[in-house]
Parts: sequence; C-alpha cells; structure tokens
Amino acid sequence: MKIVHVALRFDAPGGVETTVHEVTRRLRAAGEDVEVYASDLYDEPRWERRTNYAAEVDGVPVKRFAVEKRLVPGLTMPLMVGLVDALAESGADVIHAHSHRYGHVLEAAAVAARRGIPLVVSPHYHPADRREPPVKRALLRLQDVGFGMTAYRVARAIVAQTELEGRLLREFAPSDRLRVIPPGIDLAAWDAPALDRTDGLGLPDDYYLFVGRIASNKGLPNLIDALARLPREARRPLLLMGRDWGEGSALAARANARGVGELVRFLGHVDSPHQYRGVVRRATALVLPSEWEAFGLVLLEAMAAGVPVVATAVGGVPDVLDQGRAGRLVPYGDVDALAAALAETVGDLEATRRRVSAATARAREYDWSVSVARHRALYRELARR
Repeated sequence: MKIVHVALRFDAPGGVETTVHEVTRRLRAAGEDVEVYASDLYDEPRWERRTNYAAEVDGVPVKRFAVEKRLVPGLTMPLMVGLVDALAESGADVIHAHSHRYGHVLEAAAVAARRGIPLVVSPHYHPADRREPPVKRALLRLQDVGFGMTAYRVARAIVAQTELEGRLLREFAPSDRLRVIPPGIDLAAWDAPALDRTDGLGLPDDYYLFVGRIASNKGLPNLIDALARLPREARRPLLLMGRDWGEGSALAARANARGVGELVRFLGHVDSPHQYRGVVRRATALVLPSEWEAFGLVLLEAMAAGVPVVATAVGGVPDVLDQGRAGRLVPYGDVDALAAALAETVGDLEATRRRVSAATARAREYDWSVSVARHRALYRELARR
C-alpha cells in the first residue's frame, strides 16, 4: 500500500510538521510505502523558501514543490506548483493531506475525486483568532464552510486530534467521516534522561519555560505581564524556546517596560533533540499561555518529563491536562490568574506533586506507536473499500 502525505512544510519546526514526520517515518519503518509531498517553504510568516532540503528524511522520501502565495479575498492560501500532476502520477492508494484553509488540501481533493483515491484530511483546526477584525473573521468562516463543501466532502475520513476539535469541525464538515486520533510523543526518548544535555546553553538553575513559535497567538504578552506581577519569592527567569515569528522585539520591549527585561531570555529554535529535552526536563514549570492550541504536544513532553504545567484552558488543552488534574488551567487573557497559577506551582509543592504524578501517568497513554497504529488501520480500511 502506498500512502502519500501532503503538507505545506516538512522537516521544519511546528506541531503539524512533527505529526507528519513521526507518522510517516514510523509507517516507513513498519514496511509501508510512504512519501511526503511538501513545498519549499520553511518559514511561513517571513515567506522564507529554501532549496537545500534533503531528498530523504529519516528514511522517508520527500518531494518538494515551489509554493505560490495567492490572494483569496484578503487572505493567503498557498498553492504548490505541480502538486496536482505529481499526485495524479504517484500511484498512491491513499492520500493524506494536512492543515485547513490551504491550497494543497484543495489540490489533493481534486486529484482524489478525479482518480477515485481515498483521501484523508487532518485539519489541525484553528478557529479564527478572536483578535482579528470582524470582516477577517467572517472571511475565515466562509473558508471553513467552503472547505466543508469541497475538500471535506471528497475526504473519506477527517482526522481530529481531540473530541473538541471534532465538535468544531462538525459545524461545517460531514460528521459521519470524523475520526479522533490523538498524536503522541516518543516515550522511549523521554524515558532516557541520561542522554539529554544542556551544555553550552548557559541555563539558570530555576526557570519558567515556554516552548513554541514566538507568535502573536501564543499569549506571550500576557505571560510577560504575569511575570511582572509575581511576588519576589515566585519570580524566576523566563526562557522562550522557539523560532521568532516576528514578535520577539515587541516582547523584549514589553519586558523592559514591565521591569522584568533581565529575566526574559530568547533561546531560539533548539535543533538538537537531546538539548531540547534537556531544556524541558530542567524547567521549574512549563507555561503555555496560548490563545488556542488544537492539542499542544509540548504539554505531553513536559508531563512525561515530570515538569509541572500551567496552561490556558483553550482548545484541546483541558483534555490533555485531564481537566486540570494533570496541570493548572487558567482562562486565556487573565493575567492575574496566570500569575497566581505560577506562584502556586512553586509555593504549594504538595499540590504540584499531585498534579505531576497524575501528569506522568497520563502521558503514558500517549505514544506515537499507538497513534501510528490507528492511522495505519484507517488507511487499510479505506483502501479495502
């Protein structure tokens, strides 16, 4: 059985990218004929395209396509040049497209409909940002409905990561095709702390940690403000680990204005898996103050590492944190609640230990092997039909 995954970006930082990478390399290792079709885009906000990609990543062949940024009533919807012909000639038994409101999903659906190839779509759905102007939100909603009437009508299966994402997708996508398959983490890697290291990074002894894109939807201004409101005994350095999507300068200026500039440090993207895990493992607490997270893989990583978690109760986060039993949940945008949760994490050690114990046990339920097995079963079911 040949499976072709289609994603805008591959071999680049990001939750969607991690999911595609882990699923495809594990399917390939299990003997499936898997390829990835991706664009030459590396960084979407900067529209940074690259040409020096490897033709194979962890045993998975990757075909790259030039990406064209087209305007759709004030919105961007990148299209991959040549993707339609390549998919039509791929010999795929199943096509699996990732993301929502992107041109490559429509291109994959067009080929699947014309050739009768089973199509799977993982939207990794993100509702319209509440900070967007009403007109922009309305246009995004029109795109939701448009995809529901086109690509999702063609799809034989629509994969949501959480029950909440599934409920949101049911508002515009065929409900009878929805499947919930959570992502996972590499538990074996997180169970080997002796291999992790932080040499050369000059980390402080105690620190709060954010992991993710330094982007406008991650709630980082609220985190800076919360850090400034902490009592002295609860203050710790704040490390921000991830690529800067254009917000770094404004956040640094905000930290200086709030009097905590010396506490905030930008680590950037840490490429080494051993260093990445080392930074997470040593954190006093992981903080995820996002406006929305479809799932939040970094939550599972912190949970597996035994690191306390403070996060906003948005998207799939409450499901991952077992409605607050595996980490502290706060409303998005409530700076006082975020500051209080951080202070409680380092002040009420008994409650923190209870949550960490529940979190490490819950993390055992999520492993990529389980997620990949469910994807593989889905592909075989659709191919048999």
